[in-house]
Amino acid sequence: MFVGLDIGRQYVKAVLLERIKGGYKVLDAGLRSVPDPNRAFDPEMVNKTLWVMAIKELLRQMKLKPNRIRNLVTAIGGSNISIKQISTLEMPANELYSAMTFEARKHIAMDGTDAVIDFQILGSNPTDIDKIDVALVACTKKVLSTHMEVLKDAGLKPGWVDADPIALSNAFFATRDLPEDGVVVLIDVGAESTSLVVRGKTDPYFTRDIPIGSYHFVRAVSDARSMDYLSAQDELYKTGIKSIQKPPVEGEENSIAVDERTVFDNFVEDIRRTLRYYAKTTNQSFFLKIFLSGGASTTAGLALYIQEKLNIEVALFHPLEKFTGVDKLTLPNPQQYAIATGLAIRGGLDNE
Repeated sequence: MFVGLDIGRQYVKAVLLERIKGGYKVLDAGLRSVPDPNRAFDPEMVNKTLWVMAIKELLRQMKLKPNRIRNLVTAIGGSNISIKQISTLEMPANELYSAMTFEARKHIAMDGTDAVIDFQILGSNPTDIDKIDVALVACTKKVLSTHMEVLKDAGLKPGWVDADPIALSNAFFATRDLPEDGVVVLIDVGAESTSLVVRGKTDPYFTRDIPIGSYHFVRAVSDARSMDYLSAQDELYKTGIKSIQKPPVEGEENSIAVDERTVFDNFVEDIRRTLRYYAKTTNQSFFLKIFLSGGASTTAGLALYIQEKLNIEVALFHPLEKFTGVDKLTLPNPQQYAIATGLAIRGGLDNE
């Protein structure tokens, strides 16, 4: 059994998978709120104690004993991690690790403190048969130590530590092939930020963290409608992106309205700038499709809004839909489990 544990700002999510012939079987999936769900969410107030409590409650809810979990994979995401694709000569694993340590100093900008690096082989380089493409991942020792402390305080034995964008890619391509032409865009909308990944068969892997998430959506509704945070959150769930619109003032129904730039406009513009940068630096502008995941991906009207603004087809990504056993689960929002699914899959990859 492989356990993918996604420790988010607002929710902790877990997916349990086991390897079967031809793929994976999902055994269970669950989530738990990190802060008190009856109080306004503030990402700055989330701390180690709240994460530990949420993890313990989730494991209890899923009837898992922490000290019996052997194949645990977690992740670090957001601005705490840096990822870059590089090409290198194919070589044994021990030599590759030494080479990646050297490459990290050249390619990844860190904050000056000691760095911890890891990598995942993406495949053979499409233009040079002697080389492979590698996703090089780095974070600081301080970030990793804090992450490990949360796991240990929750009674867990730390296992593999991945990166959110890598996990998102693994979840998607575990059940889908890379396109022969063009690239796909994966967008996981989290509470505080959004992971964006661009991937194709012969084009560079690229990822970026967009500093807008569901928290910013709710705050914008709260400001626009003069509501408290919880009321704005309920309004966003009910009416989606339309909730940002201010109700007409009595007696001014026929007045000329002036369109104001909204948080959703800023969100889409950030995606547009990212894709424009990718196209400029890689000469690849054939974006086949955008796949949305994450808790806020199902916000009513969001997928269609992105599609209309960018003129790229947009669809929701259900990470477990092709796995055996998914029909036995009740998942109100399966898109929330994309990262956790990719982490559990990483556990299976490393134990092949």
